[in-house]
Amino acid sequence: MSLQAEIAACRLCERHLPHGVRPVVSFSSTARLLIIGQAPGSKVHESGIPWDDASGDRLREWTGLSKDQMYDPARVALVPMGFCYPGKASGGDKPPRKECAPQWHDRVLDTLPEDRLTLLVGTYAQAHYLPASRKLSMTERVRRFGEFLPRFMPLPHPAWRSTIWMRKNPWFEQEVIPVLQDRVRSSL
Repeated sequence: MSLQAEIAACRLCERHLPHGVRPVVSFSSTARLLIIGQAPGSKVHESGIPWDDASGDRLREWTGLSKDQMYDPARVALVPMGFCYPGKASGGDKPPRKECAPQWHDRVLDTLPEDRLTLLVGTYAQAHYLPASRKLSMTERVRRFGEFLPRFMPLPHPAWRSTIWMRKNPWFEQEVIPVLQDRVRSSL
């Protein structure tokens, strides 16, 4: 059984998922850009397509990726911290289930090229992959993105709330987005 088939058949946290199991992940052994997000939202759970919502639109805008590029697994791997929609909580969605990353991430990442760029979208991915930076706020990690290059690039989550964050942090669009788009182009 292929790794993708194993992931599709996963039922590890089924009893904790009020909307059922539907792992949403996309990757291939040639993808030199890896985007690690939080977990699928309700729209992505319904469609089965990663980042198939307003957050995905904003992420594509930030990265300069077209839909065709983003959804080409030969070029871009889309691997959330939690592969299934965790359900709603007050103020948004529940956090990603903690079972997915330890169960699957190493196996998925082992299939990808070593010279990949990894975009760490949101605090869950950043906490997992940049543990030495846990004392920093998400804003500080993003501001200090150069310290994590060339392997990682931390980004805020592109949810609607990021509009407010971006207004408070205009340096993001001025300093981070141009470097992000250049690095994404180089990785493709």
